[in-house]
Amino acid sequence: MDRREHHRAQLSLPVRIRWNTPFGQKTEVCKTLDISRGGLLVPCQETHAAGVPLWVTFPYDPSQSDGQPEMVAKVVRVGPAHNGNGSKWAHESTSKQVVALHFALSSRAQANGNGRATERERRESPRRALALPVRVRPEHVPWFEEAMTIDVCADGLRFLSSREYQEGDRLLVSFEPAAASPWPVASETAARVLRSEGVPESAALVVTIVREG
Repeated sequence: MDRREHHRAQLSLPVRIRWNTPFGQKTEVCKTLDISRGGLLVPCQETHAAGVPLWVTFPYDPSQSDGQPEMVAKVVRVGPAHNGNGSKWAHESTSKQVVALHFALSSRAQANGNGRATERERRESPRRALALPVRVRPEHVPWFEEAMTIDVCADGLRFLSSREYQEGDRLLVSFEPAAASPWPVASETAARVLRSEGVPESAALVVTIVREG
């Protein structure tokens, strides 16, 4: 019996996936095997593990260099390159694995970002889901981490990180290109770490920062 939540359609469309590694961000462009309202099935040359969050541009237009929206997704299943009947996907036989991705649901406006919707939202401006590449570095360290935002508001943001930051750490934040910045600034912005929380079934951390000044 097919127990999936949404009907699948076997369509081959370009998709770009982006994910964080300890040495920076990586991207891969491939074509879907099938799609649904809730996610995608894609063959990947890179190895992925279940539970890992990443960002998906779908459908992806390789002729556009920047500005295509990205959606937060999660790896829910990985396996060899075959379909449900056990036969190989002939045109994707060189892929290392087939990865099932599930789109993450946007957090509700009344929630505080960690799933506890009963807690009162205390920030001064509303948070909106927005996935953007962001560069983050401690103020006295010249090397930045390439991360991805989860959501932003006028006075702060949350990003997914592979590094550990402590509450109260002072960070410098920038966006490349600067025109992509959700804040009205053209260079690095000083911010403080408000909290850092683990992601279930993942080594990644969700870091919440607030702008200074």
